[in-house]
Amino acid sequence: MGDDGMDYNIVFPEPEVSEKYWHGSKQPVVILLGWAGCRDKHLSKYSSIYNEQGCVTVRYTAPLKTVFISESFGYKELRSTAHRLLEILYDYEVENNPIFFHVFSNGGFMLYRYMVELVQSHKQFGSLYVAGSVMDSAPGSQNVMGAVRALKTTLGTKVNVVLRCLLLALFAVTVFLLRVVLYPVTKHFHKNHYDAMMERPAPWPQVYLYSRADLVIRYRDVEKMVQSLQEKGMRVESFDFITPAHVSLFRDCPEDYSNRCRTFLKSCMANRDETLTKKRL
Repeated sequence: MGDDGMDYNIVFPEPEVSEKYWHGSKQPVVILLGWAGCRDKHLSKYSSIYNEQGCVTVRYTAPLKTVFISESFGYKELRSTAHRLLEILYDYEVENNPIFFHVFSNGGFMLYRYMVELVQSHKQFGSLYVAGSVMDSAPGSQNVMGAVRALKTTLGTKVNVVLRCLLLALFAVTVFLLRVVLYPVTKHFHKNHYDAMMERPAPWPQVYLYSRADLVIRYRDVEKMVQSLQEKGMRVESFDFITPAHVSLFRDCPEDYSNRCRTFLKSCMANRDETLTKKRL
């Protein structure tokens, strides 16, 4: 648990487990960025996929107000959070390990966007080696109804019905005005996460896991992002699970989901080893 006000969790695997899978090499550090309203007990189930493979894992979920309010109104509050999360790698002296991201929904993707930008432009973080990233149910673009559904699910039934309806209506109007109607103007000082990552994507391998039954993130948005990156010549894979609901891929298809994550991680690490070997020759 973080001791500086950030509610993150970091888990180090047993040395013998890391040795079994990585044979003395530096084990990957997997940063898991949860969806809006995600509880750590849920995120920990995903981190176990990687802990069992001898990886270090860092779990973090951005606060609801930051995802639904700050970003909607154009405040880049998540950028400072992204900076701090990357600094954690130095705090625990794993900055020289391969880094791997596992990102959930737009809540995680918004934060991921700033982390990518920092790795690409910040002097301190430019030396980090990112091996790859997994996208789960992300990203979506200008989907007002999807955003409202996400907020409705997050609020749950504990909030008074009248208040909940009022909050949802206010949120829908605000998002529609700022992120759709006025976006041709507002994008000049705060581009949305989807367009930002479309224009300046992460250069490392990526895999997009999604479902066409998702009512929060439109599958067409995911497929459009994948196609765009592939046309840029990037190594991008994708898989449509077809029937699961939003961020329910692992819950509905645990074995297939876990295997795809593990296979992609190993592929990215093999690609890293091949690159390092070529540099030595």
